[in-house]
Amino acid sequence: MLFKNAMIFQGDTFVHGSFRVEDGRFTEILTTVPAEDGVDLEGAHVIPGLIDVHNHGNSGADFSDGDYDGLVKMAKFLASKGVTSFAPANMTLPYEVLDKAFATAVRLHREQPAGCARLMGIEMEGPFFCEKKKGAQNGAYLRNPDFDAFKKLYDNSEGLIRIVDLAPELPGSVEFTEKASKLCTVSVAHTDANYEEAKAVFEAGATHLTHLYNAMPSIHHRKPGVIGAASENENVTAELICDGQHVHPSAIRMAFRLFPGRICLISDALRCTGMPDGKYEFGGQDMFLKDNIGRLADGTIAGSVADLYTCMRNVVSFGISREEAIRAATIIPARQLHRDTEIGSIEVGKLADFVVCDADLQRKAVYMGGVCL
Repeated sequence: MLFKNAMIFQGDTFVHGSFRVEDGRFTEILTTVPAEDGVDLEGAHVIPGLIDVHNHGNSGADFSDGDYDGLVKMAKFLASKGVTSFAPANMTLPYEVLDKAFATAVRLHREQPAGCARLMGIEMEGPFFCEKKKGAQNGAYLRNPDFDAFKKLYDNSEGLIRIVDLAPELPGSVEFTEKASKLCTVSVAHTDANYEEAKAVFEAGATHLTHLYNAMPSIHHRKPGVIGAASENENVTAELICDGQHVHPSAIRMAFRLFPGRICLISDALRCTGMPDGKYEFGGQDMFLKDNIGRLADGTIAGSVADLYTCMRNVVSFGISREEAIRAATIIPARQLHRDTEIGSIEVGKLADFVVCDADLQRKAVYMGGVCL
């Protein structure tokens, strides 16, 4: 199938041309517009399908429920928004609960139902966190890093755990990182670590920072902490929630300067995404949605109710270039999942998941494997 006459996102710019899709993959990228029949995109912009590496739920469903039908519902909602691949994130819960949820991820990854975003990994968000910065995580289930417990979950998930989170100040964090980083991306999260503790874990192999600014100490000129240690390590990519609630636009602009080419946009979306205001369950706790923000009963922010496509457009409205925003929602998250040979850019051989939009990134159509949803 030929798609022609489009502004195609290529690396860091848009190029006018055409592309072919066969058997669900890009087979040719052209800088011309052939005269032959094909789908005329009439000068529209084409960007890779977005990739959300940190998403808890939507449409009333949460990954941690361990419900396959709920996970399918989540994946359909994401695809409709132009998020064509994702890695659901669990909450801090008992290992047996996580194992059940991860089993649903394995099934969705295998079956890949029509109209659903591709499940390309799992972000294991918990239970290796500190009490002080647990945020909306359930403190009853916090644990110190335990490689054997992680490895069992990793094996049962058939290697789908692509990101595992931990707090560097916990006993055994360095040793855990040295081992786990050989299997997946290790991320620093929900932590009160100082600069030295964080630096030690990054030097041991951690290359990711979960929801920058949130659930970690603020940066201070005499106490640079986790953010200082991460920003000066060029191997570290930082997640950033850009729902307009979690992080001020000025801090978002600062983040793109602190981590040039290393920002990974995420939604951190909750089960109440796409749902009306009211009371919802979140990691065994009550959560209340009001005015587009979910909070626990004590007022703690629980997560966002924005999809990643909205977050990407928010970033542009906050002053980040359109091209930087697209990369932060496509190829950069693909790399953190170690899936960048399959998804994340419009290149020959990669899965033909893409979004047709206008110059302002207003979505017009979503394609999965070259098929319009």
